[in-house]
Amino acid sequence: MSTLDALRATAHPVRLRLLSLVTSTAMSAAEAARELGLSQATASYHFRVLERAGLVTVVEVVRLRGGDAKRYRHESSAVPFDVDARPDAVAVDERLRYLDAQVDELRRRAQHRVDGPAISTDAELWVGPETWRRVVRHVGEASALLHAAAQRPRTPGSVPVSMTVSMFPLRRP
Repeated sequence: MSTLDALRATAHPVRLRLLSLVTSTAMSAAEAARELGLSQATASYHFRVLERAGLVTVVEVVRLRGGDAKRYRHESSAVPFDVDARPDAVAVDERLRYLDAQVDELRRRAQHRVDGPAISTDAELWVGPETWRRVVRHVGEASALLHAAAQRPRTPGSVPVSMTVSMFPLRRP
């Protein structure tokens, strides 16, 4: 899967929500649709887009009422973070479409925010290359930790949380 394919597949708020949902557990389109308030057809369509991009895999096929129900899972975000990985070159407009989807999803989540430990940072700074690498590594490790610890929605003792991060080096002015 290329970075461009992944960006295109995730440049939609519903697909971002589906990826989050099936990080913790495998779900069918019907199960995901009920959880997110979507039609089964909509969830199924978006799962197929994510599957083609290699972002979800079918981990189980269950026979239900004369048909087959595929259960999908997203596991790539729980893998250890590699700060030295080189992403594919992606056009600016593709990156902007992905950021638009992130912004839409962040707006939706922000409406459900409750009191508790939180952090929000917005910064455009100049730092040394090693500081930047350390920050990217730490945030990547935090993201992998959250994804690895994700549980099925509404698991007793768990709480829903939100993490949205976009970090990137800038061109010198």
